[in-house]
Amino acid sequence: MMSWYLAGLVLVGTILLLMGIRVPVAFAFLAANLIGALVFIGGEAAIMQLVANATTSVTTFTLTPVPLFLLMGELFFHTGIALRVFDAIDKILGRIPGRLSYLTVGGGTLFAALSGSSIANVAMLGSTLLPEMTRRRYAPVLSMGAIIATGGLAIMIPPSTLGVLLGSIAQVDIGRLLIAGIVPGLLLAAAYICVIFFTIWRRPESAPQYDVEALSGGQKLRLFLTNVLPMGGVIFMVVGLIILGVATPSEAAAFGVLGVLILAFAFRALTWRSLRKSIQGTVRVTGMVFLIIVGASTFSQMLALSGASGGLISWATSLQIHPLWVIVGMLLIVLVLGMLMESVSIIMLVTPIFFPLAASLGFDPIWLAILILLMLEISLTTPPFGMGLFVLVAVAPPGTKLGEVIRASVPFIAAALLITALLVGLPGLVTFLPGLMG
Repeated sequence: MMSWYLAGLVLVGTILLLMGIRVPVAFAFLAANLIGALVFIGGEAAIMQLVANATTSVTTFTLTPVPLFLLMGELFFHTGIALRVFDAIDKILGRIPGRLSYLTVGGGTLFAALSGSSIANVAMLGSTLLPEMTRRRYAPVLSMGAIIATGGLAIMIPPSTLGVLLGSIAQVDIGRLLIAGIVPGLLLAAAYICVIFFTIWRRPESAPQYDVEALSGGQKLRLFLTNVLPMGGVIFMVVGLIILGVATPSEAAAFGVLGVLILAFAFRALTWRSLRKSIQGTVRVTGMVFLIIVGASTFSQMLALSGASGGLISWATSLQIHPLWVIVGMLLIVLVLGMLMESVSIIMLVTPIFFPLAASLGFDPIWLAILILLMLEISLTTPPFGMGLFVLVAVAPPGTKLGEVIRASVPFIAAALLITALLVGLPGLVTFLPGLMG
């Protein structure tokens, strides 16, 4: 019988080796699962068990929100509603110093609540706001730093596609997990606003003033009511109905799609072209996500079958340290992995190991899931392979250097780490809203 640590090394090592030679993530996990099944089960029974586990992992109603949330974000982007909302908020802010940076955080937070994709959020903010901020000679920390930090909020604020993926693999209540991300997401947005305010207060020249069209209070109110408030209605259809217990995550996701379709039709922005591109994008990403779930769920079962999960739990619980330090170690591992791997790969790798261990130590799985999502958000901006860094450089004006983007993001990374420490010390900030759901 193979020792637990050797079995874990074989399974995890196979995945890392395959990803190292650029095998797609999902196929790397499937290959490791096949090897594990043959080693720990053997023969035809191994193949049959692998197929049965894979089928069960994706034929579950809890995964319904994934394509619906993706479709909602695609519609919001391709119909042009996102640009309409940003233009309205920009005019409402008026002559506030650094208003484009505040617009980034405010509008980006709103878009995060409608897109579910951090990469889409960074791309949209970078392509729409960064050229204007560069032209207005904003300091990089107020332009690129604010954009890449705010883009990551889509990981935390529902509907979070990564949140649904993590909840599905970790087998935690997806509705409660999505709602648990609201307070941490808003705390992050508030922290980013504080970074912007402090930067402008310390160096006013970092956000040069310029003339803008003055609007009356009535005009601003009209813009808010006709362009911004309807977005709040869609957000309520997704988040509010889950909190009130009126709808499940799947039903709320369907309401969200319906809400965006109604708005697009009302704004005369719903065309066959935008609808076709939205559906194509949704199908493409959904196929990838479901294949990933197949690989990750069967990998979890291979870890359990090989004895690696049980051995790790027994070893960790025997350590003479406070259990909270085990959680801190998990978060540091996720943060370091985020410097080398993309978020989906990290979720697939750590979820089958971390959650059984945290459960054995008595920690709330939803609290741990939010902390992991927060680490994944931070990892979007960490070199050398933070995905958000490359996305922003790709959409930024020509000549933008990767190192410049990294330096601009440092104050926001520090703010996010402070919020992480707050959530570790005060778990109630995460568990309060899910506790109201009954």
